[in-house]
Amino acid sequence: MLRSFCFCFLSVFLLSSFAISQRTGGGGGGGRPAGGVSTGSRLDPLSPSTPPSAYVPPAAIHADQESKVVFKSQTILVEVPVIVTDKSGNHVRNLTKDDFKLLESGKEQKISIFEEIVATPALLERPKSPPNTASNVMANGEPARAITVIALDSVNTPFLDQSYGRKQLIKYLAENLEPGQPTALVSIGSQGIRVLSLLTTDPAVLIAALKKVNGELPALQGVNPDAQVLAAGTTPTVGSPGELSRADYYDAENYEAGLRDFVSVDDAALANFQQSRAIEDTLQSFLAIAQMVSGISGRKSLVWATAGFPFYLDSAQAVPGGDLSILYERAMGALNQAQMSVYPVDVRGLVNYLPVADATIGPGNAARSSLIHGRGMAQLSQGRSWLQLSTIDTLQDFAAMTGGRAFYNRNDLTTGFKLAADDSSSYYLLGFYLDTQNNKPGWRTLKVKTSRKDAETRSRSGFFVTNATIDPALTRQWDISSALSSPLDSTGLPVTVQWQQGTGDDTGKKRVLFAMKIPDVGLINEASNNSFDIDFLAQATKGGVAAGNVGQTVRGVIPPDKLTEIKAQGISYRNLFELPPGSYQVKFVVRDNATGRVGSVSTPLTVN
Repeated sequence: MLRSFCFCFLSVFLLSSFAISQRTGGGGGGGRPAGGVSTGSRLDPLSPSTPPSAYVPPAAIHADQESKVVFKSQTILVEVPVIVTDKSGNHVRNLTKDDFKLLESGKEQKISIFEEIVATPALLERPKSPPNTASNVMANGEPARAITVIALDSVNTPFLDQSYGRKQLIKYLAENLEPGQPTALVSIGSQGIRVLSLLTTDPAVLIAALKKVNGELPALQGVNPDAQVLAAGTTPTVGSPGELSRADYYDAENYEAGLRDFVSVDDAALANFQQSRAIEDTLQSFLAIAQMVSGISGRKSLVWATAGFPFYLDSAQAVPGGDLSILYERAMGALNQAQMSVYPVDVRGLVNYLPVADATIGPGNAARSSLIHGRGMAQLSQGRSWLQLSTIDTLQDFAAMTGGRAFYNRNDLTTGFKLAADDSSSYYLLGFYLDTQNNKPGWRTLKVKTSRKDAETRSRSGFFVTNATIDPALTRQWDISSALSSPLDSTGLPVTVQWQQGTGDDTGKKRVLFAMKIPDVGLINEASNNSFDIDFLAQATKGGVAAGNVGQTVRGVIPPDKLTEIKAQGISYRNLFELPPGSYQVKFVVRDNATGRVGSVSTPLTVN
């Protein structure tokens, strides 16, 4: 039980000056060359971190079908990193603002900010913290870094292809990693994201971490490709498009046997269920990675070693169904805000999708192959062709939406890894202010042109304007759940935590006090009566199980005579845990509810 708390701005104010909602918990006082959501003031950090999911075939759901956008601010800056290269792929330098034209949904926009950025090839390290202190704060005044995060995807990648991808990645790291290139290595699995190596410039560290990785069965392991075609909701027929029943794959005389095969193997319902899990695992990981680098200056590259996106994009407007739509739009927005571009590398290499190459159909399985011939074989071939082409198209579209490139249909994967890492070495940052009079939801296209006839530009192809991307209240639970469960620290807000002396009680537990401090980095809205709205949370775990939780949502206004002091000294929050003796891992999370920015830091705790 939480016995006491104190909220202060480094000076003690009367709590009655602020509207405070207290919350406590138990235990807490290119492609390659061919060839629900809580919106109230009360937020439970201890409830299961995953909102309910309901998958609906993506072809039926689009962002422009959502409700009209309600803007919370009339001033929204849209930043667009732009890479400019010559015909040989070399970066073009020393252009000016007058060399560019920026269009949003076909309409030219006034370029309000412009900067040429050349990234520094060096590791960004955190300052050393004093004893009993932990922080996610990066060194101030640091120049932009060309950071690369490599994500090994076992959720969407066949088991054997995972091994090949790791071998190719080791080859890239050993032979092609640029000196001083800051690189982190993570894995995306059914248990969430896992840190293999934090940012380092030493390829030996990354290679050693890779050699310790074991594969994992993907979400759709054992689900027949033909069932995946059916689950996608758009199955082509011979001669004309349209929905096709599974029995049509078989000749009429084999209908009964084919139906048994459909029920036992080609279970489209199972594919739907597994696909929704894959979507959530993938997007949660993307959100955690974006939060990790959001406070670091510069454009970043997310190299995604995968075999496909977990749902099919029939257009940039496409979104998954249910609450996954909010997660998808939030993850896309977080990647954009962090200036992180995604570079999918298809680790399957060259793919033969013909049914005759499938051991479950071909000579390796005579019983099943005897059922499928003639028209049935043609249907399977066309369905699998559609599945492969849709997978590649989706990887290309998703990469373009974030400003990256997709690499596929090539067994030499090192080229894709290298090009992705090199992209952020130099670029131009353009920005314009969004027209908030246009409240139509959906995908807004972006196009950047240059007057240099010998140059090519590449930037993200657009951005979502929906309530989920505009209203931080709608994504509050996703943000906090992601920050609490992620092994990565979020850097969107700088956070410093200091442990303070505690005392015991008659139950055998110890009171462990802590203080969280954040500088004023736009947390106080001076245009709105010096208002603020901040979530403070702390969760102690032992063996991966929650052992103590405390937290508050604090909102109110700052008295005018205290504003200067608070802006100079920052904002502090104090609370305590009541825990039995033992070793714990504690995650502290701060969220600015006005902007959706998140900061978090993890630290070990030993209670004697």
